[in-house]
Parts: sequence; C-alpha cells; structure tokens
Amino acid sequence: MSVYDGLPGDWQMVVGLEVHVELATATKLFSASPNRFGDDPNTNFDPVTLGLPGALPVLNERAVELAMRIGLALNCTVRPCAFHRKNYFYPDMPKAYQVSQYDEPLNVDGWLDLANGVRVGIERAHMEEDAGKSTHIGVSGRVHGADYSLIDLNRAGVPLVEIVSRPDIRSADDARAYVNELRAILVAIDASDAKMEEGSMRVDANVSVHRPGTPYGTRCEIKNVNSVRSIGRAIEYEARRQIDLIEAGEQVQQQTRHWDEADGRTHTLRTKEDADDYRYFPEPDLVPLAPDPSWVERLRAELPELPAVHRARIRNRLGVSAEDMQQMANAGVVDLVATTVEAGAPVTEARNWWLGYLAQKANERDIEPADLPITPAQVARIVELVGAGTLSVGLARQAVDGALDTGEDIDAVVAAKGLRIVSDANALAVAADEAIAANPDIAAKVRSGKVAAVGPLVGAVMKATRGQADAAAVRELLLERLGAGAATGDT
Repeated sequence: MSVYDGLPGDWQMVVGLEVHVELATATKLFSASPNRFGDDPNTNFDPVTLGLPGALPVLNERAVELAMRIGLALNCTVRPCAFHRKNYFYPDMPKAYQVSQYDEPLNVDGWLDLANGVRVGIERAHMEEDAGKSTHIGVSGRVHGADYSLIDLNRAGVPLVEIVSRPDIRSADDARAYVNELRAILVAIDASDAKMEEGSMRVDANVSVHRPGTPYGTRCEIKNVNSVRSIGRAIEYEARRQIDLIEAGEQVQQQTRHWDEADGRTHTLRTKEDADDYRYFPEPDLVPLAPDPSWVERLRAELPELPAVHRARIRNRLGVSAEDMQQMANAGVVDLVATTVEAGAPVTEARNWWLGYLAQKANERDIEPADLPITPAQVARIVELVGAGTLSVGLARQAVDGALDTGEDIDAVVAAKGLRIVSDANALAVAADEAIAANPDIAAKVRSGKVAAVGPLVGAVMKATRGQADAAAVRELLLERLGAGAATGDT
C-alpha cells in the first residue's frame, strides 16, 4: 500500500477544492430581493433576477465588503476586478447567463495553513451570483431518470464567493481539514453561516492521480458535495476509480461527476466544459470595481481573531495537547470547553463531557454542540455534583437529559427527578442482602474467591436503588458482606 492516504502502490492523489460560499447579506448581489433561506419557493425574486428587458443590476456594497474580508482572512491580495457574463442555459438561471468574475477576480494569491503544517494555496476568491435550486422528483433524485423537476428561484442572484484552492491537497484527511478550517474562518469573520446542510457552503472537488515525479493526471470534478464526511469519501472513491482505470489500460476522461452518498460512488454528469464553452465576455451593465486602499486597510484592521490564533491562545490557557485541541476544534467545542472551565470545571472533565455525551446528543439531534439547550455553566455544575459525590455519572447523564428536554436548571432537574446518590448505609445494606438472597449461586461463586462474578449482584442493587447508588461503593459493600474482599483477586 502507498504512504499516500492508503492508495495502492505508489499512487498519489492530487486535489484542488472549489468552495462556493453564500454571503451573509440582507439582499441579493445585484438587487433588493431578500437573501433569506427557508422562505416559500419562488417568493424572493424580481426583474433583475429574471433578466427582464430594462432591468439593470446594482452591486451590493455589503457583499463586496464581505468578499474582501474573506480574501484578507485568506492572506489574498485584494485587487481591482471586473464582472463577466458566463453563458449557459440551465432552467434555474432564467437569464441564461451567470454574472461572475473571469480573468480579473477580486482576491488572488492567498493561502490557508492546516494544523498539521500543510499550506494550501488559494488561487482566487472571486464574486459571482448563485443559481436557483432544482429539485428532481423521482427514484434517483437526479435529473437523469426524474419524473419531473421543480425550480425555486429564491436562491438565484444570492451573492457568492467562490474560493479556488491550488492543487496542494494530497489526502482526504487534508481535504476535510481544509474545509473545516475554511468554514471556521468564514463564521469567525461573519461572512457566511457556512451551513453545508442548507447549501450556503458547497464544495466541488477536482481530483486526479499520478505517481510522484510524473505529470499530474487528467482531473475529474465532483460537484456539490454537501458534507465534510462526504468530501473525504468522494475524493477517496474517485482517486481509486481513476487508478483502476489506468491500471486496466484505459484513460481517465475529463468529466463532471456527481457523488451519490447512498451508494458511495461518483457518477458521470457531463463532459467537463472548458472556459471557452462559457463564452465569457465583460458584463456591459457593471463598471469595473477598484476598491480604495483605505477601504481595504480598514477591513483588514476590523478582522477579528482568526480561528488558528484563537485556538493557540485557548490551548495555552487550558494546557491541553495539540491532539486534544484538534479533536475539540473538529467537534466545534473549543469555546464551549473553555467557557465550562471558566465556570469552574476541571479541563479534563469539561473536555470529556463536550466531546463525549454532549457531542453524542448533538449528533442525535443533527445540530452543532453549541446549539444544544444547555450552557457551559450548567455543564460545570454537573461536573461539580459528580465530583462532590452527589451524582454518579449515570445520574449526571439523566440530569443532562432532563435539562436538554425541559430547558430547566440542573439543580431543578436533580430535585424534580430525585437524582441524588443513595448514601444511606442501612438502605444500601438491605438492598445488598436482598440481592445476595435472590442470587445464591452467584453469591457462592464470590465467596469462593471469584470476585469478578459480583457484577450481577452490583446490577441488582443498582436496579433496586433506581441507579442512585454509587456502583463502586455497592461493589465494596457486597464483597464485604460476602467475605470476599477486593484483595482476594479474580480467578
């Protein structure tokens, strides 16, 4: 196997990503129609969106500012630019052309550094308008084989920045890391909510393969991958598909392909267009844009602390390892852990709760951990109650569940559910004796020295106390009453 991401032989994948980001503006790129997700279909468009005769575009200044913020955050040079018409016919673009930037983009020559030291070059980050959304109705969910298609023009004309990386990515892990870091930057600078599940951040992956020292192979583009997990899977599949073709003596055809999450494969959409196919020409209704240097510098000065710097500062404050910090960053819980620590919880416990049980609950609800209806202060209170012996871990999880379901304070949930650990010695002794009497065979094994057999007795006591006893204390009590102390050892 290869050292390159598990590819066979000495093959290496070469990946460049094109990330389309919807900007967080109130209105569209060239008109006053709302830029708003979730409205009823075909309610947010106007004559400019439709390209009706006499309707002229007016450039959205806020969109330009957000586009420049993205460029500056990605170490790009912000330069004079111009808009072009990219001509093609799709039913979700009523004008039959898209206003984009061709050979004069706004942002060029930047980079993004990954946590593992890999630097991914940014070729350009240019502005353009989004197309509408087509929903294909039928078994396949794709245009081929669909019974019919529905068109929603609400998204048509929404301001986009397309961030085009150089082909510097050599593994699916680095591709995922790049997208995660880019998404964190976009959210940090308030340029976009970058919600892949809502389509405000979409990724096209250009994939080719070669052997080190030889020219890059023919690339294929995988369109509109909509989750970080899918990005990794799609890239790995496509690289292996191309290697299989080459090793079978066939040629890789330059294509646009679709990733099917259900069957884990890419499928041909169309032969890849080149720039000539789009017949680019300057947009006659928009003048070139030359941002004033003072405007650019003001935006640079207003940039917030970027995620990599923020993580380094938090890591120093918490004293965690680089691996722990990366895990927290990938899970989106860095600030949650830090705030929980500020509220009084030890670092390890705060990290374990947010990366463990709470991350699980967020996954079940298909939301980010930060969107869970529980605060870092409440998590710190849970940690405090466990540390004081008031709650076991099991009871603490029940308290968290109660808080998530009701929105109530942790102490209120604990009181309402009666979740405190049973510490009454007489009550525990009675429960232990009843468990021993009900399970004479198990009790005999423990008395004979088979200490490991005590587990079912512990379970019986925990059930009798509704899980409100301390399991370690129960085990010790049972061994004591059976005359088989922990020092006896397992046999």
